[in-house]
Amino acid sequence: MHFKATQVRRDLAYFGQFGSRGKGYNVRELCEELEKILGLNRRWSVAVVGAGNLGKALSAYSGFHQHGFEISAIFDNSARKIGKTWQGVKILDIRQIPSVVREKRIKIAIIAVPYFSAQQVADALVGSGVKAILNFAPHKLTVPDGFKLKNIDLATELQSLSCFLSK
Repeated sequence: MHFKATQVRRDLAYFGQFGSRGKGYNVRELCEELEKILGLNRRWSVAVVGAGNLGKALSAYSGFHQHGFEISAIFDNSARKIGKTWQGVKILDIRQIPSVVREKRIKIAIIAVPYFSAQQVADALVGSGVKAILNFAPHKLTVPDGFKLKNIDLATELQSLSCFLSK
């Protein structure tokens, strides 16, 4: 990746002492420590809100499971979808967010709802104890300080690629 060894050592030193002077690093131990620091050494229960095309596609993504993220709950407000099962997970009424999030100790949620519902969904998730949201709704959400929010606007990402290609 074209990083100098001194830069890597400085970056690692930010998190603590991992290597031995003159001997380097035990790679297995270093990987384990970095997984702990990044929270990747445990399983995370994740909720998906929105069981439309995008929500279903995200719920079906096998890469989440491989990296320790389990889709534990799927929520929607459509009577046609509630009660059905998708990828082994029952689709629940969106009004059940508070009880299910608490019961399953869900700290991470994915929002895949229309823009006009996104803030209301975010408020319900925050009020239920979720601490981090990956937002696919094309709407900037307002969340409390100390809360982690990642906005993914697919149209904006495509515009960025279009701009790159136009140069």
